Amino acid sequence: MKMLRIDNHLTNRRLGSLAKLFLIVGLTIPVVGQSQEELDNTIVTGERSAPAAAPAQPAPAPVSLDSAVEISPLILADEVTALKTPTPLIDVPQSVTVFSEERMDDQGISRLGQIVDYTPGVANSQGEGHRDAILFRGQRSTADFYLDGVRDDVQYYRSLYNVERVEILRGPSALTFGRGGTGGILNRVSKTPVVGYDFNGFDVSLDTFGGSLFQIDSNISFGSDSYITGGKGGKQIISDATGAFRFNGFWEHLEGHRDFYDGERYGVNPTMAFILGPDTRLDVSYEYNDFYEFIDRGIPVGDNGLPVTALAGTVFGDPDQNYSTFEAQSIRATLSHDLSDQWSARVSTFYGDYDKVYQNFYAAGYDEATDVVTIDGYVDTTVRQNFAISGDLVGEFETGNLGHTVLIGAEYVNQSSDQNRFNTLFDGSNDDQEFFTATNFALVQGSGVNTSGNISTNDFTADIADDTRVTVDTVSVFVQDQIAVGDYLDLVLGARFDSFDIHVNNVVGNEVRTRRDEEVSPRLGLIGKPSENLSVYGSYSETFIPRSGEQFANINGNNNALDPNTFSNIEVGVNYDLADDFSLRAALFEMTGSSPQVADNDPATLDVIDTETTGFEAELTGFLTDRWFVSAGYTYLDSAQVNQFGVEGLRPRELPEHMFSIWNQYAVNDRLGVGLGLVFQDQSFADNGNNAIMPSYTRVDAAVFYKLSDSYRLQLNVENLFDTDYYPYSHSTHQISVGAPVNAALTIRGEF
Repeated sequence: MKMLRIDNHLTNRRLGSLAKLFLIVGLTIPVVGQSQEELDNTIVTGERSAPAAAPAQPAPAPVSLDSAVEISPLILADEVTALKTPTPLIDVPQSVTVFSEERMDDQGISRLGQIVDYTPGVANSQGEGHRDAILFRGQRSTADFYLDGVRDDVQYYRSLYNVERVEILRGPSALTFGRGGTGGILNRVSKTPVVGYDFNGFDVSLDTFGGSLFQIDSNISFGSDSYITGGKGGKQIISDATGAFRFNGFWEHLEGHRDFYDGERYGVNPTMAFILGPDTRLDVSYEYNDFYEFIDRGIPVGDNGLPVTALAGTVFGDPDQNYSTFEAQSIRATLSHDLSDQWSARVSTFYGDYDKVYQNFYAAGYDEATDVVTIDGYVDTTVRQNFAISGDLVGEFETGNLGHTVLIGAEYVNQSSDQNRFNTLFDGSNDDQEFFTATNFALVQGSGVNTSGNISTNDFTADIADDTRVTVDTVSVFVQDQIAVGDYLDLVLGARFDSFDIHVNNVVGNEVRTRRDEEVSPRLGLIGKPSENLSVYGSYSETFIPRSGEQFANINGNNNALDPNTFSNIEVGVNYDLADDFSLRAALFEMTGSSPQVADNDPATLDVIDTETTGFEAELTGFLTDRWFVSAGYTYLDSAQVNQFGVEGLRPRELPEHMFSIWNQYAVNDRLGVGLGLVFQDQSFADNGNNAIMPSYTRVDAAVFYKLSDSYRLQLNVENLFDTDYYPYSHSTHQISVGAPVNAALTIRGEF
């Protein structure tokens, strides 16, 4: 929900004399064509642009809602917050997609997975039904998530109620983000207080499954309303206003198409901004989230390797004992200061406290001939604290005929995590697995009738799998210089040093293990600029993952002796602004991952197992006419597992060869608009053995928007318009998710 945005990048965008409407898939109240001086004193509030309170100079005339409709260019991003430098997108030697809040609102997006559906180079994974999990160019990750550039690697479903925009970067990104980021990262940019404005807004949604969502966004400025905008990098310079308070909150009731699925989520995020001087700003934020959700791990595959469609209506879980709870509190503070016209500095601190439990039964095997399903499960508890402090220094200056954009940074991260897992233990089999007839499967309070005709009851407290107490300390320093060599060539040189220390107390194994990894991650880029609106680039980058894994759970056994997994990426691409508001981004890439493994026949030696992925991405985004917006993306991925002898083997799991998406938005008139989208995903495998198949599918989405008044808008978003049966993602062989049938969500957005 976009309640206020100050846009300082409109100078390079097309501004007509008519109203700008439809921020990407919806009817919004427009920005009238204005000069830059007028735009500097204009705000966009919800779906409406209005003059800012600026007593120092006359306010612009109110927006006329009777004029013809044009699509607003404000949806398109010029820079990427995650990169930390004020580098225009056209000069970034990396594939990047940005989803603004306006676009998320218009497409009815409330979860990250819906953004992934419409982004090239990435795909969704099941995440065992309780967490975000994304495949970046075929590399599955549950940890490469960031909030305002700070690592947010706890496993949960992230809400978007307080998010200004979402940035998805593809290719290894260790220079900025450190360990991980093997195929890319996802960064959420949070809403911050807006000094000089007061506004209030809300939206309410109801869907046909029975779910509901309420969100509120309120901003109160304190001190004088006198202000101007502009300054270095388009920042605000506040003359008299001293700060602002902003509150974002949400409550969501979850209902789904699968039996037993329900849940509740709510969160609050009060934030404060203090203007400490013309060049200094302090932002302080507190956030609390509390989630409960049913866990559904999907259905098994049959002898032909395909999902068993006859079982598509069966949930292989317990209505009361398949669940996830998540409670989180976090505090953030960011101090920004302009040291001079050339240099600016920022220091950020973050502390988060997380408490999570997830408990589930799931199908671990299936015999189609006998209709017998094997049920397994576990309960997992995690208590984690994350602390991070980072500092960035950005300089823009010239030396002789060379222009420099320099980034210098340092970061310290401390993460402590206590986690344990108990397996299922059924008294009928005296084992962690039990056998049931699939067609009449039922578990209630952990009990069910097994294939022998006896009641078998599970105990989640008797069979401990692991109990570890882990502490990780990471110290990092990095430097990057983007050098402008004349008007037609940029050179990017950078490197990051990470010292990663892990201490693991394995309670069950009664042992303590430690390990330190020190890695240097380089980044090289060359950007040719034949013209101002065209760049052609080549880049090389590296990253690593310690043997403790992306969630640093343990380094037990041989993992204690193994070097990190390493990943490298070579990419060539083009960024082409075909018009002011119409852009093409395309890239060819080759990514290699090397994973040391202990040799089967000689534990004293190591084999190196590789994966090699080559691919192509293209994304076309912009305005075909003043009324018609289009965003289309295509991905081609070819990948193979390579053994220690260099022999290419099977295709990695969850890696479609082709993916395509397109979203259209059209403004019929100044009140009515429509949207139409399509998502295609090619066949892929749920296992590295290539035995379990997720069939290809095509899904169509649609939307209708209607402006009720100056302050209220009604919209209807429909997902899976033609009620297609599909199986979009998985976690492993017999855990294939069943796609949702047609579902419509009715939303009213307003301001008061």
